Amino acid sequence: MATTQSGHAAHTVETVIIGGGFVGLALGAALAEAGMETAVVDREPPATALDPAFDGRASAIAYGSRRILEGIGLWPLVAEAAAPILDIRVVDGGSPLFLHYDHRDVGDEPLGHIVENRVIRHGLHRLAAGLPRLLHLAPRGVAGLERDAWGVTLRLDDGAAIRARLAVAADGKRSAVRQAAGIGVTEVPYGQTAIVLTVAHALPHRNVAIEHFLPAGPFAILPLPGDATAPDRSSLVWTERADLVPGILALDEEPFAAELARRFGDHWGAVRAVGPRFSYPLGLQWAQRVVDHRLALVGDAAHVIHPIAGQGLNLGIRDVAALAEALVDARRLGLDIGAPEALRRYAGRRHLDTVMLAATTDALNRLFSNDLPPLRAARRVGLAAVDRLPALKRFFMRHAMGVVGDLPRLARGEPL
Repeated sequence: MATTQSGHAAHTVETVIIGGGFVGLALGAALAEAGMETAVVDREPPATALDPAFDGRASAIAYGSRRILEGIGLWPLVAEAAAPILDIRVVDGGSPLFLHYDHRDVGDEPLGHIVENRVIRHGLHRLAAGLPRLLHLAPRGVAGLERDAWGVTLRLDDGAAIRARLAVAADGKRSAVRQAAGIGVTEVPYGQTAIVLTVAHALPHRNVAIEHFLPAGPFAILPLPGDATAPDRSSLVWTERADLVPGILALDEEPFAAELARRFGDHWGAVRAVGPRFSYPLGLQWAQRVVDHRLALVGDAAHVIHPIAGQGLNLGIRDVAALAEALVDARRLGLDIGAPEALRRYAGRRHLDTVMLAATTDALNRLFSNDLPPLRAARRVGLAAVDRLPALKRFFMRHAMGVVGDLPRLARGEPL
């Protein structure tokens, strides 16, 4: 570490990542594990990011994403708190017709796991603290990013500077780095908000995830491990019309419990909330490009999709695997990791996956988030038809597991 003329710290690394959330820290860990000097700059104080009140969500980690997290050393730190998904049941309203996915139809491994976001955050911070080639600066604000022919200079709000070959924007869907680079986004608001909370229920969930489609949007019941509050718990992602959500969140405990029970149904018996209520607006957003001069976008800075299939974080994890592979391979060949060749490889590899998943989740949300009689009848018959086509079901399951397509080495279970 050197100092600037003003006496402030000046760090020199190979890659600087702006944003220390899931994707930013995971990418930093992947690069540092591969021997690359990396800095992650996070505006959030660690105590804030690790507080249970910071994020009440749980995330679905697909099988392919689990292999990526194993490859960077994160999975062993969160595995004990992860609930395997052995089956998925898709239900449309009160229809007796449904679609059932059984993990045994495609092998012995679970389709994925559900992990509370707070658990993932704690694991990432523990992982980062043990990597000597990873410089984790938090809380630090960004004063500016300069990009030239030879590299980038990130100036921090405390006067320090970081010099690197490449900058990576992992600073979320309102990415200031993306905006400063002049990269536009396309946004599609859904007029929906997700209410997220943890519930306890009377019957065991048997590691079954339920996607229950209601007129306002999907109501997902995701299995969690038991804890001190209850032996049988699930995380709910309750999609509702945005204009109704403030009133629902403001309900007292008893009327809120009644609304919850009405939507939850009789899947796992009597249900009760065991924690605070959170809400998150929903929409579709994608950046017009994910690379620029000595800059790459990952995670929500590059794309935001509907949580209808639980694939949002998985999309970001696959960004991590693809970008890390492109940079590490360029470095091993003695090439400039910030040069256009490496960035084009990353962008090309992620384009089809991102476009297909964004289009699929958008279409599913539009198809199921209504109660029009012709559509309702058609989709219920469609669910039942797919349920009777084993080959098609296996195809859908393998896609949801993230084991289809041009997979990076980490997603194939191979070292970076």
